[in-house]
Amino acid sequence: MKAHYVKEFAEGASIDATFALRAKELRTARSGEPYLVLELRDKTGSIPAVYFKPSSTALDVPAGSVVDVQGAVTSFKGSKRIKVSSMRPAETWQLGDLVSRSPRCAEELAAEFLQLAASVGCPGLKALLRQVFRDKAFYERFCACPGSQSYHHAYLGGLLEHTVAVADQCARAAERYDGVDRDLLVSAALLHDIGKVDELVYEAGIGYSDEGRLIGHVVLGARRMREAGRKAGTDQALLVRLEHAMLSHHGELEWGSPKRPSTLEALLLHHVDNLDAKVAGFSQALSGAALAEEPWTDAANLFRRPLFAPRALEDDRPHAAQEDAQHFQLSA
Repeated sequence: MKAHYVKEFAEGASIDATFALRAKELRTARSGEPYLVLELRDKTGSIPAVYFKPSSTALDVPAGSVVDVQGAVTSFKGSKRIKVSSMRPAETWQLGDLVSRSPRCAEELAAEFLQLAASVGCPGLKALLRQVFRDKAFYERFCACPGSQSYHHAYLGGLLEHTVAVADQCARAAERYDGVDRDLLVSAALLHDIGKVDELVYEAGIGYSDEGRLIGHVVLGARRMREAGRKAGTDQALLVRLEHAMLSHHGELEWGSPKRPSTLEALLLHHVDNLDAKVAGFSQALSGAALAEEPWTDAANLFRRPLFAPRALEDDRPHAAQEDAQHFQLSA
């Protein structure tokens, strides 16, 4: 276990720790000397770094590696960064130091997921879900996979946590609104992010596979679903509606959707997915302010603006124990 994490770093602190090397760029100073601009990450967040006059060992370390770094925390243009004095490939590390895990119990999430899948009554959709998730290796990767690289549910088990939340809310929405095909909507919710299993890698921090960068999880997931549907013998018209919901779940073309939602199920999936991701991203941003005991975050977050992080009213409101006793006293 690491002694110190990114969120705990204070200006002036000496650093001797292990990080995931998320990005690395070689630049040249005005003097002609080469230097490295780096992004280092652990399970609590990322921090920029700079390495002047880097060693040949550091120059050869590729982005995506795990590295041991020595240096000091400094400030540059008002933001903390590490001025590196040494960087070399790490020989040993614990993945839990670099990538955090879902705060939810994995067994409970898996049970909720299977219960939601079992609630689908349509034979064609039930057969399709079984075809996708009965692959033991795929299902294990699905349960372990993060929900994203950094914006929301960016931790091991995050994909399962996000999927269960979206599918549960979609099931509730289907009861609330008329004209919704519940089985289609819940199936789309359970499948909407399966492409992230192929998009993300997380052996050393969270990054993207080549397929993830070149194609993206929206299309990768639709491909996997389509092949499973073919093997399961699911009705072609039903597959088209399911595929549309998956391909349009980001909502807008500029947000990565090949299509915009054109069915009620696709519209609901998009908005529920967006809501869960945004709430998780908001909470993730607030955690840093809470650790620093600050009432506002900085603007380096999903929403690109400072966010208010008040303490609970009970933390600041003085009251006497006897007031509570009087308030809750029961009369005959």
